[in-house]
Amino acid sequence: MVLLDNSNFILRLEKIANAAKKDSSFTLTFKRYDGNDKPVPREGRPPLPKPETYMCLMRAQSKSQKISTVVRQEDVPAMMGMYSQFMKSKMDGLKRVKKVKSKAKASKG
Repeated sequence: MVLLDNSNFILRLEKIANAAKKDSSFTLTFKRYDGNDKPVPREGRPPLPKPETYMCLMRAQSKSQKISTVVRQEDVPAMMGMYSQFMKSKMDGLKRVKKVKSKAKASKG
């Protein structure tokens, strides 16, 4: 998995989305991240220190490509702005769902 900075993550995410648009899909996950890369220690050992602030780990995966970034608390508004622009530009392939009225509802009203 490749750890990128926030702006490069969005750029690579756009490339993954363009490649996935043709014949596959991609997933994006958000996870609270405390900065510890070690597993939880066993009983009797000192616990891992609690972080002062939590961060957000964003991961994207498509076929064999995996990318990730860590978003600090002060960078969240800027990153969410970039992410919302990405979503608005790439959500053009959705199809509108037609609502079907049932016969019971149609005869009542």
